[in-house]
Amino acid sequence: MTLQKKAYSFLDLVPIVEGSGPQQALKNSMDIAHKAEELGFKRFWFAEHHNMDGIASSATAILIAHIASHTQSIRVGSGGIMLPNHTPLMIAEEFGTLQELYGNRIDLGVGRAKGGDYESSLAIRKERIKSDENFFEELGELQNFLTQDQNSNVKAIPGYGTNVPIYLLGSSLYSAHVAAQKGIPYAFASHFAPRYLLEALRIYRENFIPSKTLKKPYAIVAIPLILASDDEEALFLASSSYQRSLSLLRNQSLKLKPPSAFLEIDWDDNEKKAVLGMLSTMVLGGKERALKELINILNKTQADEFIFTCDVYDQEKRKKSLEILAEIMNF
Repeated sequence: MTLQKKAYSFLDLVPIVEGSGPQQALKNSMDIAHKAEELGFKRFWFAEHHNMDGIASSATAILIAHIASHTQSIRVGSGGIMLPNHTPLMIAEEFGTLQELYGNRIDLGVGRAKGGDYESSLAIRKERIKSDENFFEELGELQNFLTQDQNSNVKAIPGYGTNVPIYLLGSSLYSAHVAAQKGIPYAFASHFAPRYLLEALRIYRENFIPSKTLKKPYAIVAIPLILASDDEEALFLASSSYQRSLSLLRNQSLKLKPPSAFLEIDWDDNEKKAVLGMLSTMVLGGKERALKELINILNKTQADEFIFTCDVYDQEKRKKSLEILAEIMNF
């Protein structure tokens, strides 16, 4: 298969680097969004994370509005809003408002994780912690609030009839079944949890039920990305991402550390195995190596679209990764 005309997008975790703070991270996000739009990226998505000192993407809808108001053509959305943290009506009203403000450029990616630890989940929803059993039902409610099909006295205004496109995010086989049953696009979170990637895509495609909004399966595969002028520099830059994943395992600060030599990372064999497993889909290297790796992933996954993350300490080198990627995707 070829990468030519393959859609490519960006998932911004709004990383906070060591020695800096949220304000600079948010400025960097706008800078990256402008670069992504300039380079022909299809979408610019934000995740929802809470109680993480190295990630500034907690107020997802506000970030979407901020970026959408300063861009012209790129689609902007969530990757994703964590449904257990919100009511379907509130999400529909927020994204319906975004759709009315910015036209047909808004995406609503939803997930069933909490986006944080147990304590932050309690702080968000003091009355109860939702179970997975609620997810399928509440996803249906959300869909209804955004269409004109609902027979209810409660309507999302704005939201009703906007038909904001919904994408289901997941890293499990359960999410693949739900996306297939609902007949909606499926984005697999292989940028940090690639274990079930191929099996989940198989389940999604084999069980897909066409819907009013989608006639055939549409799969988005999330890929961690670090590109540079050569393989050696890319590996050096990637050490920041490896360090961050190691910190996640150790429950330490997630602020992005400056890069260091790969051999200088202080991890034991089990930690190294776990980190490399989490980032096993990372596309890492110079242009030639990255092209081969992307084609290999495409052949394995048959992805309709790639969405990339890029955790690089230096903002200019982060933008350089996107520039090299655009050259590859448009080769």
